Amino acid sequence: MEQTSQSRLGTPQKTIEIIQKHNFTFQKKFGQNFLIDPHVLDKIVRAAGVAGDDCVLEIGPGIGTMTQYLAERARHVVAVEIDRNLIPILAETLEGYDNITILNDDILKVDINELARVYNQSRPLKVVANLPYYITTPIIMGLFESQVPVDNITVMVQKEVADRMQAGPGSKDYGALSLAVGYYAKPYIAANVPPNCFMPRPNVGSAVIRLTRHQKPPVEVKDPGLMFRLIRASFNQRRKTLQNGLNNSPEVPFSKEMIGAAIESLGLPPSVRGETLTLEQFAGLSDYFAEHG
Repeated sequence: MEQTSQSRLGTPQKTIEIIQKHNFTFQKKFGQNFLIDPHVLDKIVRAAGVAGDDCVLEIGPGIGTMTQYLAERARHVVAVEIDRNLIPILAETLEGYDNITILNDDILKVDINELARVYNQSRPLKVVANLPYYITTPIIMGLFESQVPVDNITVMVQKEVADRMQAGPGSKDYGALSLAVGYYAKPYIAANVPPNCFMPRPNVGSAVIRLTRHQKPPVEVKDPGLMFRLIRASFNQRRKTLQNGLNNSPEVPFSKEMIGAAIESLGLPPSVRGETLTLEQFAGLSDYFAEHG
């Protein structure tokens, strides 16, 4: 449903006006930073590919700035906001729209399968979020690991986290997060966003990244849980060789000899470091242990 430009949020003036009217105070514990740049808002909606018959799950709508942009393009928006002080503000800023459902809840406790069933006939949702940075990774990984119906996740993250999500083997940013994201989705950085696009202004640069879910993972692995334990163990001690890193980890119950044999089975030298292995190689390592362990 179209709104008049007067009631549209997304500018510093309008944001300040709403905040002052409701005597709203930013909560540090919720990591609240509201977007105040219409160009960035447009980029996010475009990156998410929101159109026509889509149902969007928005995590952390704040005062409803992005929610308005989403509702103008999607069939329905379900906005989940943890801060109950924002609920009356959302009721006001979104009252002109008839295609938005606001839930005051913690996204980590919401039954997303049920949301998809009620609002989208169990079809995959598109997820859009401007989240506090400390909780971004748990939420993204939770959405992927729980196998809920999600088409893509378009999220504002700290610039260095976006770089880690799409880093390749051997680079300084490459790590467990790069591999986990790569297993579940195809990452694409849609925009870099400077601090002055937010209120209050954060201390770091941000980026919009879209994670398009793979129909099926790019590697087949017998035990994904074991593979991710190996990945975490190999990056917990980056300076060590892969063999020593795995051998020192309480998460990896195999002998040093067996770890050596597994590495050798991939045609890799004993001195190899975990940060040089691809997702396929970690899958091979995991399958070796699944067969011989």
